[in-house]
Amino acid sequence: MKISLIQPGRNNLKYLKWSYDSIRKNQGKHEVEICVADDASTDGTWDWCLEMIDKDPLFKALKWDGPERVGHTILYDRLVNEIATKDICMIYHADMYLMPGALDQIEHKLRDKTIVSLTRIEPPLHPEGPEKMLMDFGIEPEEFKEKELLEWFKDVQLHQATKATEGIFAPWAFYKKDFQEINGHDPLYAPQSKEDSDIFNRFQLNGIKFIQTWGGCVYHMTCRGSRFADGAKRNPDGQVFMKNRETDEWLTQNQKATRNFIRKWGHFVKHDRFLKPIIPHKYDVGIVLNNNNTELLHALEPWCNTIYCGVGVNLRQQYITIEQPNTIMDLSKRVLPYNNEKNNEILVAINDKFTQQDFGYIQQLPEILANSGEEGEFELGNLNITVLSLNTYEKDLIKC
Repeated sequence: MKISLIQPGRNNLKYLKWSYDSIRKNQGKHEVEICVADDASTDGTWDWCLEMIDKDPLFKALKWDGPERVGHTILYDRLVNEIATKDICMIYHADMYLMPGALDQIEHKLRDKTIVSLTRIEPPLHPEGPEKMLMDFGIEPEEFKEKELLEWFKDVQLHQATKATEGIFAPWAFYKKDFQEINGHDPLYAPQSKEDSDIFNRFQLNGIKFIQTWGGCVYHMTCRGSRFADGAKRNPDGQVFMKNRETDEWLTQNQKATRNFIRKWGHFVKHDRFLKPIIPHKYDVGIVLNNNNTELLHALEPWCNTIYCGVGVNLRQQYITIEQPNTIMDLSKRVLPYNNEKNNEILVAINDKFTQQDFGYIQQLPEILANSGEEGEFELGNLNITVLSLNTYEKDLIKC
């Protein structure tokens, strides 16, 4: 198999080196092109990239000069479209150690219109889940217990070589043509966060099948980018945890990306226990807000295609001015005066009284509408809902 591994990174040089060594050590008979993007790093990443380009003919790299980072949402696609030369690619994080036999599993299972994810073995830094294995073989490259991991993994290969479930997460391998058919990641989520959930929805809607192989794995140290910039530590009792809370940068971007995901899809990220996407229908919803509550405007605007608000023109424009830098969607077309002509197929009218339960109804509206299946007018809590049509539009979102 000829495959390109896609690795954007920012200030995580020691993990890139650790990851690179594991790939070259455990790639087996496969031809592996390693494609790295340096996202305005200041830790010597680009100097190392130049060194590796000279040493390794299958090492490719590009540099984003900055000074602000552009993020992996953009750099994944630049690496796939501009740098990678193989028909098969794999989104692969810098803090992942490639286990022996992993690429054999991808070669065996990858077909047209499929994506194959390797199973993650992780130290217990995050809650356990049915889609991964929690085992502590180190939280930093300096204390990585490679020999013990490889010995333990022999038993995994013996008992799980043929096990497969249906889900998707990094690292995920795909045919480049399937990625390019839907135009890759949506820049709506740049620099990062929720871009993976978005593209997974779009892959599924475009007929892609997801396979998670349990015989092919990576050891994943987790979140060594912008989320937990200070890494992990171990207390005297051997318990592991992140050194500090999530960075302000990550928290702010995650909130922005979540609001943009809701604007686009009309719901929160949803998936089953194995991380296969669950995609409710997307309806043409307009919210009619007959009061001057700007906090309510902020809370409700992402949950519809259009919001007709009773706040004055100055407050409406103030909201648009403040919120517009957080999205590439044109808010002037989404936030309209209360008396504007209402052209949405579903209208949700809100007067003075609005409760947390009402907000819950709005968040569950796609499922409520799908279950009702009827046009007409009805009340739900303090909401007056008019359904003129139940057309669905999620398949219009497949291509960026």
